[in-house]
Amino acid sequence: MSEFVVQSLLKTPTVAIRDTYCQGSCRHQTAEECTATTQLVFPYRGVYVRHLGNDQAVAEANQVLFFNATEGYRISHPVPGGDASLTLVISELQLREMAPRAFLRDGAALAFRWQRLRIDARAQALMALLRHSLRQNIAEPLEAESLALTLVQRALGPRTTHAPGASVGRQRLVDRAKLVLASDLARRWTLAEIAAEVRGSPVYLTQVFQQVEGLPLYRYQLRLRLARALDLLAQYDDLAALGVDLGFSSHSHFSAAFREAYGRSPSEFRQSALRR
Repeated sequence: MSEFVVQSLLKTPTVAIRDTYCQGSCRHQTAEECTATTQLVFPYRGVYVRHLGNDQAVAEANQVLFFNATEGYRISHPVPGGDASLTLVISELQLREMAPRAFLRDGAALAFRWQRLRIDARAQALMALLRHSLRQNIAEPLEAESLALTLVQRALGPRTTHAPGASVGRQRLVDRAKLVLASDLARRWTLAEIAAEVRGSPVYLTQVFQQVEGLPLYRYQLRLRLARALDLLAQYDDLAALGVDLGFSSHSHFSAAFREAYGRSPSEFRQSALRR
């Protein structure tokens, strides 16, 4: 199997959507690469780190990453297991219309100011619905285009995203904590265990994570687990087993957390996404 597997799910004049799988065999930074088009990348499985100059972004299911056209970057995979992402390429005219001006760099070329934004639960659900419906061949092109544009609007919405803004030291501490969480989603981590892994004080880590990400550490972990559930819904007939495999204490705990985040139960979401 090659390092990358890319599957085209939709290509219209308005949007191109690709599902990309990476084995993640290169733990250290790869050679520099770039994309020919500006892309919005929604990781939904696994984790990797994108290095852009002296900046870095941890790519996991709570984020959307911006890959600006012709901008060089490197990738590393500090956590084994590979990763998968849904990539959207929106026509420049549409993207300029949807992106808040503050999110874009000054100049003629279309480029985002930041590497990433944290997205909310509804954006995660929209991404999963779009991906599942295209992979199952249930979405007509018009429906898929509409879902894709709604996802982009949600991901770029100033009230539903959280832009990065912290000192390098604080951001790196938070990044290390994210990698710890992503290394074992089902593990019931204690704050002391995470703090020991990142070599920081539990109190300081709690404060810094909340300041940098705008979410408490425990809720961030919950979002990662639930996003993984969105990914795996098609593979489980027994949803109670899915909840247990992701570290939830019971099916009722899993269902309640899922409903609170996404507005419907796991079985209801699977019915809408997979028509089964």
